[in-house]
Amino acid sequence: MSETALLQLRDTPEKCLRLHPDRPLTIGRASGNLLALPAQEAVSDHHAVVRFSRRHGWLVCDWQSRDGTFLEGERVQRCRPLGDGDEIRLGRSGPVLVFRLPAAAIAAPPSAPVAPVASIAIGGEAIRLDQIRSAVVESEPRFPHIFSWWVLLSVALLLLLPIRIGPIWIFWPLQIAVLVACVMLGSRQQHTLQVDLRDGQARRHRFANRRTALAHRNGIRQATGSGTAAAAQAPPR
Repeated sequence: MSETALLQLRDTPEKCLRLHPDRPLTIGRASGNLLALPAQEAVSDHHAVVRFSRRHGWLVCDWQSRDGTFLEGERVQRCRPLGDGDEIRLGRSGPVLVFRLPAAAIAAPPSAPVAPVASIAIGGEAIRLDQIRSAVVESEPRFPHIFSWWVLLSVALLLLLPIRIGPIWIFWPLQIAVLVACVMLGSRQQHTLQVDLRDGQARRHRFANRRTALAHRNGIRQATGSGTAAAAQAPPR
């Protein structure tokens, strides 16, 4: 893989910044960052770093951010490897940066190339390719409030124990069983493929499996040609 790469603003693709493998790109509101975004309130003073590793390739790392750095909808805990077309969101409502590799650096897949089509089906609806602006996968817990319900249930069991449930030794087996169920349910995620259209509308389709959702996203990007689109060289401001 070539070490050359670009970082592009998704909403204004003509604004992009060339990345240098020997110089990590610091991103944040503070003026000392190589990519300073002082007008973006969702961005922390020192938010994220994009850097090159000889072993792992290009990486995005969270850096003292207040609201987190998200790669393809998943929060970055430390560092995550980047692939062509990956989208980096700064904070939960901040700007989206798109990582780009030149066409020559992208290895051709072993399978047969995808033939160009006029439209693509999203959730049973046919969408014209020229109407699609971007596609991204967002992952979130399927039961985000499950542990709050566990706390309420625990309190209710403690209140009802002397009256209706029986001896106190029953309480702990019930608690363990409910906690195990909550852990299992709390770990389940739902993955939403969001396709933004050029008219400002969006189409969403949910998947139980993240790999399947990413495969659909990559297929859309390949069909629309967004994964290898050429970018201008002016840095974002």
